[in-house]
Amino acid sequence: MPRRAERNTTDEYRSIDIRRWQRDGLLAPPSYFQWSWTRNGERVASIGVRLQAESVTLIYTHSRPDSEPRAMEYAVTLERTPCNYGGERVWFRCPARGCGRRVAILYSAGYFVCRHCLQLAYESQREQPHYRALHRAQAIHEKLGGTRIIDDPVFKPKGMHWRAYDRHMARFRGAESRAIPPWLFKCLG
Repeated sequence: MPRRAERNTTDEYRSIDIRRWQRDGLLAPPSYFQWSWTRNGERVASIGVRLQAESVTLIYTHSRPDSEPRAMEYAVTLERTPCNYGGERVWFRCPARGCGRRVAILYSAGYFVCRHCLQLAYESQREQPHYRALHRAQAIHEKLGGTRIIDDPVFKPKGMHWRAYDRHMARFRGAESRAIPPWLFKCLG
């Protein structure tokens, strides 16, 4: 049976993250700022962002190897939702025709649109289940103050409630047990 073609991943595309812009204090209207991407410390691409009350206008030049560069300028609607303990969360509305999803990240393929419109997968969706479990165990280990080496001992961080620590440890043990690949059991048995 032929193997299904693998989808591109989000890591392969330039992206803009509204949560990062909010954390960096860039969403105070009226404002204009430049956002850029770098590779090895060198700037490889940038866009201009003009902020209005209910939208951002993205301004950039898009070029493909087989055509002339094209000046792009279009608005992306913003939506704000209240947070439980005050403040608000800002979202993009995907500008693709017929989509309009509320998303935090848009990916560039000429236009900035959501990952669903580009049919992108996350890199972790390509991993084997035991690798995904290993990475999950490493993340929990690090959250508990460890080194991501899951054989190293880990202790309850100061200030963490015991109930939270026990919950994290249960998740860690579950992920750790799933991180052993099935073929290894055959070798050991």
